Amino acid sequence: MTKLEELTALLVNEINDFKNGVEKLDNFNDRLKDAKIRMDVSEYKTIIEEHQKQMASHIKAIEGFESRFNDKINKAKIYPNWAVVLFIVCIVVTIVLISYMFLK
Repeated sequence: MTKLEELTALLVNEINDFKNGVEKLDNFNDRLKDAKIRMDVSEYKTIIEEHQKQMASHIKAIEGFESRFNDKINKAKIYPNWAVVLFIVCIVVTIVLISYMFLK
């Protein structure tokens, strides 16, 4: 009978330990539910602000390049002035010569 009593006492102790463990887990679970988790985003905030500043400077650089490029395109000429004048003079001389040949 003593072995049976020892086994019973051992089982009772194990059950009590298990019950205490479950109660501790319940308490811990309740504390976790009530706990508010806060993230420290200050480091990320500074990184994002630096990135925004860099992006703003890049955008300004791109806009400046675009305006300079558009100015150059607007100022660009397909033919130089002397070539246009020479072409008009050639046309006029050709018309004069053709009209002189037909009127002669």
